[in-house]
Amino acid sequence: MSKAFVVACLFQAAFVSIANAAGPFGTIHVGAWNGGAYTDNNTGAFSHCAAGSEYASGVSLIVSQTASNSWLLGFGSTAFHFTKGDTLPIDVTFDGQVQAKLFATANSAVLISAVMPPNVAQTFQKSSLMVAVARGTPLQFNLSSTGPLLAALANCVTRVKAEGVNNAGDFAAPKAVAADAPNAAPANPKASQTVSKTGTGFVISASGHIVTNYHVVNGCTGDIHGNLSGEPVTTLRVVSSDEANDLALLQGPAASFKDFAKIRDRAIRPGDSIVAIGYPYHGLLTSDFTITTGIVSSLSGLLNDTRLLQISAAVQPGNSGGPLLDTSGQIVGMVSAKINALKFVRATGNIPENINFAIKTGAIRDFLDNSVVPYQTAEPKGELRTAEIAGNARGYTLLISCTAAEQADAKK
Repeated sequence: MSKAFVVACLFQAAFVSIANAAGPFGTIHVGAWNGGAYTDNNTGAFSHCAAGSEYASGVSLIVSQTASNSWLLGFGSTAFHFTKGDTLPIDVTFDGQVQAKLFATANSAVLISAVMPPNVAQTFQKSSLMVAVARGTPLQFNLSSTGPLLAALANCVTRVKAEGVNNAGDFAAPKAVAADAPNAAPANPKASQTVSKTGTGFVISASGHIVTNYHVVNGCTGDIHGNLSGEPVTTLRVVSSDEANDLALLQGPAASFKDFAKIRDRAIRPGDSIVAIGYPYHGLLTSDFTITTGIVSSLSGLLNDTRLLQISAAVQPGNSGGPLLDTSGQIVGMVSAKINALKFVRATGNIPENINFAIKTGAIRDFLDNSVVPYQTAEPKGELRTAEIAGNARGYTLLISCTAAEQADAKK
């Protein structure tokens, strides 16, 4: 049974004390969230708009707004075994601080849902991590695109109540204005233009999980592709993301990848040598990945940001999401950014040199743990030549590419 089919079945399940829900009508596609409008099969009346996303744990998180404008939060999994009508408390914690107690009802054996008071919905909308505890079992969810998601659901409810499900369309986008409407604003000529977007990622598990930067895949409007150097292209799916820490988790067919990276389990030190691998300016430079070397300049980034390493290895646009390796070939970080030279010059009057940044493995490991993805750690044993490190990385370092809206890409 495919994951997409499982999620679809969960949407069809009773959501707001509705025995049978028909739909979806129209579409909601925001990040990894998918859904639409639903009606009561018994009456044909519009009941709610919902969208959900499945996590690596196998649990789907489903958010809904009813026709009466109530917000609900649902948890679905084929591993659940509830009796319809069961009730249970769920404690939720947002970003490790804000807590709320919800009371859920089992709509079916595989789906429970709880009303979210307006203040909880607002917190959900702004948070990046939610931990839900039910019957002593904690479930962790990295939250992404929840602001646009709740806006799309509210838009869905408003439009369906006004126009009916037969006129349902794309609820995530504002309704188009007719070209001949009086006083219509001129169309933005760049709105429909797209650009090719590329970055780097690396395989982190034997199951085909890939980590990269959030900004590498943010704004992608179609399929996300990945390929090892010289290997066929494969389609990747977004599993989870963390915009605040600039991390994204993708997955492709495990058989497509030769190897996976291992994370160094010993802290890196200032002055330690490092190797950065990635695909900078792909299409303008070589089609193969490039290798640059340097040292760890500092254990913190701009404004003493302790999530980052400062490195001297040269990186360029396209290196983002690539592996940062020690001299034994273990992961010590993920390349994320280079300093904005123009802003630095305006602020200081000096041109910066060899100031680049990488996300530390602590943040990467927390992200993988929260996404319930297995990974391996290793002690740094022996020192390899740079060519040997690059040769080993060939089996797990990918070019990540997609088509993106030009305006979204410009924000990078």
